Amino acid sequence: MSHGPVTAPDPQGRFPGFVVMRQSPSWDGVTALTIRSRVAPPPAPRFFTAAEQVTARALAGQLLGQPHDGLGVPVMEMIDARLADGQTDGWRYEDMPEDGQAWRDTLAHLDTDAKERSGAGFADCEGSEQAAIVQAVQDLGSRDWHGLPAGHVWSLWTRYACTALYAHPTAWDEIGFSGPAYPRGYKNIGVDAREPFEVRDARPAQDPVRERL
Repeated sequence: MSHGPVTAPDPQGRFPGFVVMRQSPSWDGVTALTIRSRVAPPPAPRFFTAAEQVTARALAGQLLGQPHDGLGVPVMEMIDARLADGQTDGWRYEDMPEDGQAWRDTLAHLDTDAKERSGAGFADCEGSEQAAIVQAVQDLGSRDWHGLPAGHVWSLWTRYACTALYAHPTAWDEIGFSGPAYPRGYKNIGVDAREPFEVRDARPAQDPVRERL
């Protein structure tokens, strides 16, 4: 049985030689099938309109620091699929619309802000302009943004974008995550303890999280 695409390891990455899809033979069948579907070409969008797609793609690139498709993870398509299938987080803020409508509304508001600022839609702005527009929303905190609490808009965007990125095996390669532990499990538990299939971080001093602390 094929276990899905196995890309070449990134020799310049923090976990050189690591490719998570090589672990797929150790996963149970249902899990392996689910993860293989994530590395297959994404289906055509079913929720966002054509105009919303380009805005959502540009927004995701700014939120994740992955402009111009970055790692190649189809974040916009993954968000679209969740919204099309009604796979929300199971809750929402009472002062926000349902997630699907909230996405439509906030993408339109981004385009409005972009046109007021630069005379072009959000996706057509330069990257620095996009970053400034998105940062302005975050900077509002709990204050109003087009009739919505900006902090709750920020939460909506980042929850969906981060969930999409880190559900994808390509992101797992970047962070050295070896995928589901079931049914194999782990035996080497502890700080800096690694399983035989795990790879040591080649540049631990360049931890982007620690650099921000």
